[in-house]
Amino acid sequence: MSTRTLRSAGLLLAAALALAVQTPDVLAQGNYPNRLVRIVVPNAPGSSPDIVARLIAQPLIERLGQPVVVDNRAGAGTMIGGEVVAKSPHDGYTLLMGIATLAINPATYKKVPYDALRDFAPITQAVSLPGILVAHSSLPARSVKELIALAKARPGDIAFASGGHGSYSHLSTELFINMAGIRMLHVPYKGSGPAVIDLLAGHVSLMTSNILSAIPHIRVGRLRALGITSTKRAAGAPDIPTIAEAGLPGYESVQWSGLLAPAGTPREIITRLHKETAAVLRSPEMKERLAKDGAEPVASLPEEFAAYIRAETVKWAKIVKSAGIQPE
Repeated sequence: MSTRTLRSAGLLLAAALALAVQTPDVLAQGNYPNRLVRIVVPNAPGSSPDIVARLIAQPLIERLGQPVVVDNRAGAGTMIGGEVVAKSPHDGYTLLMGIATLAINPATYKKVPYDALRDFAPITQAVSLPGILVAHSSLPARSVKELIALAKARPGDIAFASGGHGSYSHLSTELFINMAGIRMLHVPYKGSGPAVIDLLAGHVSLMTSNILSAIPHIRVGRLRALGITSTKRAAGAPDIPTIAEAGLPGYESVQWSGLLAPAGTPREIITRLHKETAAVLRSPEMKERLAKDGAEPVASLPEEFAAYIRAETVKWAKIVKSAGIQPE
């Protein structure tokens, strides 16, 4: 055998060995996806993030050409599901439908089993879901400005409900208190359901609530709407002003959900997932369906979503500290 032949054989063998030792991530990029994709939802079935995940999963099956399933892993303030994804292979086959607790939990829990800013690769913010500040009809304040004036005249007297310490409803109201420079009394409940029941009964005066659960009570006059928590009016309640325009400029507090992958997932896979998910979210059918739940599609770029999570983490850490909330 000639020297040239031996050299060629050696090069072919080296190439074959190099291909054999490539990581599954590298091999998967060219034909991703080629098997089932799992979206982990850190909440129970029927929750807002679960609904969003299932709405996205069905059209993604057609766009990706592979099964896309939703896997509910609720518990521990959404940290069980988050940990599952953070510790999964970074190959694009296990994704997280992350929610606002990714930015809140670092401030409200002493130990979080992952770092939201380090252990995930954002794909896109899927939706934004504003809340609504509502008052019992007996509260002598018919607007945000009147509420602030009343709270300043009666510091610590107005009781507001929440779904629990560190919950979205709690922190949204604490943000309002902080920005308005007022004091109110926090009454935490074990979930938003019991909180709304006591608000309707007049045992507490105020609450930041989910729009869907509040609107029926507003329409029959049992609750009074003071303002939407987002920076623009909600499509499902266009007659209700935002808190920012009603008397507290700069106020914003929304629930959100978005798709993330484990950190280290190849950029090509992130780009593909963003492209397909954004197309689903921007479809007229999806916009119409989400509007029924008071939600708005976002479909942000991965870099925009990453910046948003960082900003939210800083914001809520400040509010938790100013409110004197002790991490659990």
